[in-house]
Parts: sequence; C-alpha cells; structure tokens
Amino acid sequence: MCAIAGWFGPAATDGSVIKAMAATLGHRGPDGIRVEQGAGWDLAHGRLSIIDLEGGWQPLHGQGATVIGNGEIYNYIELTADHGLAGSLTTGSDFEPLLSLYGREGQAAFDRLRGMYALCLIDRADRRWLVRDPFGIKPLYWTQQDGTFAFASEPRALRLGQPRQIVPERIEELLSLNYSLGTGSVFAHIHRLAPGVVAEIIKGEFAPLRVRPAIPPRDRAVPTDEAGVLKALDAVLEESVRVHQRSDVPYGLFLSGGVDSATIATLMSRLNARPVTAFTCGFTPPKGEDWSAKDERGQAERVARALNLDWHEVAFTEEDFWRLLPKVAWALDDPTTDYATLPTYRLAEAARDDLTVVLTGEGGDELFGGYGRYRRALRPRWLGGRAAEPQVLAPFLRDGGAGALARWRQAAKAPKGLSPLQEAQYGDIATWLPNDLLLKLDRCLMANGLEGRTPFLDPAVAAFAFHLPDRLKVRGRMGKWILRQWLARHCPAAEPFAKKKGFTVPVAAWIAPRAADMGPRIAASAGVARVCDQSAVRTVFTDDTHASSRWPLLFYAVWYAIHVEGAEPQEALQALMA
Repeated sequence: MCAIAGWFGPAATDGSVIKAMAATLGHRGPDGIRVEQGAGWDLAHGRLSIIDLEGGWQPLHGQGATVIGNGEIYNYIELTADHGLAGSLTTGSDFEPLLSLYGREGQAAFDRLRGMYALCLIDRADRRWLVRDPFGIKPLYWTQQDGTFAFASEPRALRLGQPRQIVPERIEELLSLNYSLGTGSVFAHIHRLAPGVVAEIIKGEFAPLRVRPAIPPRDRAVPTDEAGVLKALDAVLEESVRVHQRSDVPYGLFLSGGVDSATIATLMSRLNARPVTAFTCGFTPPKGEDWSAKDERGQAERVARALNLDWHEVAFTEEDFWRLLPKVAWALDDPTTDYATLPTYRLAEAARDDLTVVLTGEGGDELFGGYGRYRRALRPRWLGGRAAEPQVLAPFLRDGGAGALARWRQAAKAPKGLSPLQEAQYGDIATWLPNDLLLKLDRCLMANGLEGRTPFLDPAVAAFAFHLPDRLKVRGRMGKWILRQWLARHCPAAEPFAKKKGFTVPVAAWIAPRAADMGPRIAASAGVARVCDQSAVRTVFTDDTHASSRWPLLFYAVWYAIHVEGAEPQEALQALMA
C-alpha cells in the first residue's frame, strides 16, 4: 500500500509541483518517495514496502510503458506463471506483470487484476490510463483545469495553492448519512475516480471508458444442496485468505466478536503454522454504566483461545476519544462521520509496532446479507417491514436531510433482475461500502503505516456470495445464514448463532459533560453555519433527546477547521472546548 500522484500538462514542470504533492502524502509512503518526469508528465510514488522489499520501487517500466500503483495485485504470481512472464520481469513487484500483459493485450489487461488498486499507466503511444479496483478499496482523486490534469491518493495533494471550497450538498450528505455520495468530493473541483472505472486522460481531459463491476457474473455452478454449498464456500474463502496473506512483512488481523472477522481468523489459523497475531478493541464504559451487553472483547477472546491466536486486547478510553478525535479528523481529508473510525484508528495505532499488514472483515455483511435492515426490507409492512435505506435523523439541517436521502436513493438504485435482498445489498455496495467503510479503513490505517486487506471483497468470493439464493443468506431473523453455518462447523467457539451484541462507541456519553459549553462554538463554526440551522444546532447540544446528533456536528466542526481553515488538529479541537 502506497501513495501515488501525477501531473499532466503541456510540458513537464521543474518537478516542484509533483514533489510538493508527494510531500503531503508522506504518511502513506513512509519508506520513501520517488519522483519521475517524462514528456508532459510528472509521477510520484510513496512506498510502504510489502512485496519485494528491495526491488519493488516504483515507477516501474517495461514493454515501453510506465506504471505506478497503490495497493496490491494478489494474483501476480498466477499471472506470471499462466502467461509465461517470468523471463521478462526484472523485479518481484506485484505490479510489474501488468506491464507485460498490457504490452500484449492493451487495456484488456486491467480486467485480469485481482486485488485492491488505484494505478496510472502511461504507454509508448503516450496513452495515459487511470484505473481503480471494482469495490473502491483503494482511493484515487483527480482534478483538471486549463489543459492540466492532476491525480493523487488523497485530496490534500490536489489543493496546493487553491482555495479550500466545500460543496454544501456533499456536506449535507455527510451529516445525514455519515458519508458523501457519488464521484464529486466534498471539495469543489476535486473528483473521486469511481470504483471499477477505467479512464483515459486525453489532452488533459478526463474520459471514462468503462466500469468493471464489483459483482462479477456467476462464473461457476453453485451446488443446490446446503452441504455442497458449504464445501464450495470453504474452498473459495480459503483461497481468498491465502492470496491476501501474500506479504514479505509481518501480517495479522483485527478481530471483533462478530462472524466476519472470526471467519477470517479461522482460515488464517488453518493456513499458518505459527499463531496469528490479532488485535481487538474494547471500550472503558462511562462511569456508572453497564456495557457488558455491548462489549465484544469476551467473545473475541474465546475465539482467540480456540484458534491459539497471539491475541492483544486494546482498551479505548474517554481520554483516547479526545486525544484521537483531531487525529482522525486530520486523516480523513475525504470525511466520514462514522464513529467506528475511532476504534479503527486506535487499533492501527496499537498494531503498527508488530504488523505492517492486517486482514479485516469488511464486506461480509454486504455480500452475505448480514444487516438487520435487509431482513426488515423482506418483511411486509404490517410486520414492520421498511425499505433498506438509511434512517436519516438530521434536525440541524434546514431540510432535515431529505435532499441527501433522495440523492442516496438515486445512487443506490439497483439494475433490473435482482431479488429484493440483492437490491438492498447492491445499494450498500454502491454507496456505504466505498464511501464509508473502505474509506475509513484506508485513511485510519495509512495514517499509522499499516495496510488493510479485505478477503471478502475478492472477485471470486463476491461472485459466489452475491449470487447465492436468498434463503442461504437470510433465514428468519438471522442474516449471513450460510456463513454462520460454516463458522459453527469450523470454529464453534465463535457462537455464530448467538444474539449479536452490536458495536457501539459511547461518544454521546463522552460528549455530554461538555455539550452545553461546546454547542454555541460549534453552531458558530463557519462550516456548520454554512449548511445548518444554527439555532437547531444549539438545541442539539442542550436537549439530550438529540444527543446522538452531537458527534457528527462536533467531528465536522473539527474537520472543517483543519481542512478548510488550515488549523492544526489539536488547535481545532481546543478552539471548540476553550
């Protein structure tokens, strides 16, 4: 996992622009940055060394082409063997086989990649490509103006010397949904490269050519009996975890008390001779409160003992909350107000001394039908059924979040031919997954020099899971039915059919003692005043019935001070607490 940046113009610059862009991304490439210039282009690559520690530096060259990439191509070994590429390669980099394949097949080579990636390739004919993986696991942003074009792994590298202007609609989405939608970022004139897009940059203009879908067509016959499905599931999951472990540096996992991470832990334990290193986060409860029903550490420890994991428990306290809030806000230059960013950052902070790569369970709910909203969507209305869409509660927005919800419905609209359950899954895969869960994982881990890998979001796993019959995903009040059945056989200590405890961060309780003092300052924040009703914001911080709305407003006020007004992270928070 690394950082990439590029600058295309009518003539090469003196290198100062691309070096300045790369400097803003130093946290993503702690092992070093390399810059290269060509005819009308500058490229930069910041490296976190994972594969071929000595020889895998980028940019890479071959077949008259140049490539830089962020992420991992997991099937580079298979691509090399299947296409007889070994004799043409000069490094062990997972990105180098792409150059040989591109030389033979052109842009069709991009469809052979299995992994998480955002890359730029320039060929001998000066065709300039940008490509992002189908789920959007790895980020890429771009901007264009007056015949010049620039791209980077994070928006911060594209704002050099430019006014920091927000887009109000994106902020309304952020405060309503926890994330923003679509290909326009929260910053004016800075765009996201959409997941799966293959785009060409022609004369400084962005030209998207096609999209590689996140859910591939069914590529194999799925057994009709449950025993056969379980056997096939075991094979596809094991193979995905096997290739996701490819690394020349230490790897481990983040383990919660849930089904998804327990599944990954079970397979890693099977595939490794030594105990696998695992980290679990738990919360010190607010004084006088019983959090035993919301703390997953006990369940995680039972799984760790059963699988003989090298298990590390990480406590998250109220002190950690106030200490990490500005750090998380700095890391999330493309913001999400999902409070799960806090424990994710804390885990990364704890794991970075022992690991460089961690496997996580993102994607399991979306592919195997785990969320409760999916089950509610399948019930008739008279039994409490409702659409599987976000429940927007934004009393501080002038329209209450109605506009954001309408835009979400459009972004989540599924293609024809899917079942109601698949439509709900598709909506999350198109919106919530890339713009919240995966964005959170990328930024919080990269800020700590860690690479996060997601074995559920593998093309083979996605094709298998998404196309399963609905009855193997949801049965009665239980989601992820077939995955739970598998886990019950292979790690019964995970208790996959036990009632889920849930994952809750006590942000409201930690904010409450300071709410009355902070409320007026947050309401007066220039960023908050731009999109919110200031009177309603003040009410949120004095009326405890709105306590759950305080966190997104606090986070956004800190974020705005850092990324728009240019404040130092800790100063941004202190200004609201003074």
